[in-house]
Amino acid sequence: MAGWKRPLRVRARLEDSKPLSGLIDRRRLLAGAGAAWVAAGLGARIAQADDATVAGTKSARPVQLRCWFMGHEAEFVAPLLPEFERRNPGITVAIQQVPWTAAHEKLLTAFAADGLPDLCNLGNTWIPEFAALNALEPLDAYIAASQVVAPLDYFPGIWDTNRMDGAVLGIPWYVDTRLLFYRRDLLAQAGFDHPPSTWNEWARMLAAVKTNAGPGRYATLLPLNEFPPLLALALQQAEPLLRDGGRRGNFSNDGFRRTLSFYVEMFRRGWAPMLTYSQIPNPWAEFGRGFFTFYISGPWNIEEFQHRLPAELSHAWTTAPLPGPDGPGASSAGGTSLVIFRFARHKDAVWRLIEYLSEPATQIRFHQLTGDLPPRRSAWRDPQLSANEYAKAFREQLERVKPTPKVPEWENIVNQMQEMAAQVVAGRFSVDAGTQELDRRVDATLEKRRWMLDRRHTV
Repeated sequence: MAGWKRPLRVRARLEDSKPLSGLIDRRRLLAGAGAAWVAAGLGARIAQADDATVAGTKSARPVQLRCWFMGHEAEFVAPLLPEFERRNPGITVAIQQVPWTAAHEKLLTAFAADGLPDLCNLGNTWIPEFAALNALEPLDAYIAASQVVAPLDYFPGIWDTNRMDGAVLGIPWYVDTRLLFYRRDLLAQAGFDHPPSTWNEWARMLAAVKTNAGPGRYATLLPLNEFPPLLALALQQAEPLLRDGGRRGNFSNDGFRRTLSFYVEMFRRGWAPMLTYSQIPNPWAEFGRGFFTFYISGPWNIEEFQHRLPAELSHAWTTAPLPGPDGPGASSAGGTSLVIFRFARHKDAVWRLIEYLSEPATQIRFHQLTGDLPPRRSAWRDPQLSANEYAKAFREQLERVKPTPKVPEWENIVNQMQEMAAQVVAGRFSVDAGTQELDRRVDATLEKRRWMLDRRHTV
């Protein structure tokens, strides 16, 4: 994984997102104008699915699965497939690689044109959007009959990202979360021999590190245009970020105000530089030269730091779970999940592929190829992961991850959250005024959602 692949992937997803409401209106108009055609088409799809069942059941006709895989992971699925096809004669898998920068638009366009694939890996924060479109096949019956997919073997916060209105709509494929990367040599120079476990302890360390570092160096890096660090800290609070069933913002609550106050304090005390990512073109080099000591980031940076830092610093840095307000803290539940689209023609065959990709041995092989972290605890018993000094903290953190609010508008909302945080840091709003204004903006974003939900309950 080179350069800024993962952080850019996240930004691209947000920039490419289109409002869900317009697409829902478009689908409603299409349905109203051609209900008979839609019904006939649906009947034909069902007939095709029944007539072309998986080899070895009612029909021996060959089955080809259309699969879209997002991002660079698509390059590494192909080496896994010969074993699947050997076990399942008559089933072949056709892969299309889709860059994350184009994935959201491509999926929505395919949905509108009834051209979705049989399977894809869907970003966890996109599950609510495609659930609202009724585009995803519920998987509970498949899971109940499976000898492979064991819900209790998955990290609970990751599994929960796929549960909508009581139904499971995806199976976690690889996981992503945020925690601390830190220079333990610089922390030791400031007088500490362990990472922080609470915010108060972290604040003492940040102050000591900054004092020891002197002018022009900082204790931590929190790019002002990146939401994951602030989001992770916000998820550590007991109060949800949205209230009333996801109908309104809940950023004026005590928990988020405490989070934002702590976040802002790191800038106002000079512990973090007031910079964006574009002003830090090479954070790995800056980490290596001691420009900052603490860095909240994800698992891809294990490989990046190993490759980019000089050999003499190989034992000078490590990872640690995030500290929380009063003890070890939660973080965000990210990654992607394997989904079956509702109009897939060969759902049983697709489920076989999901089961194969979910086997711990397959997940271990996938990790070896990509560096992505597996969502199943059993896969973490593999020595390559269990003995990895830098991965151990991720294993611990994954037991304490939380899903983001399950609304289609979330990626818009989290951008608004970060934009307001930057304005508070710049002194344009106080914490109280900023959170109240953020709630007002989020309530406006969720206006159509409230209307739709209220109409559903009154019809």
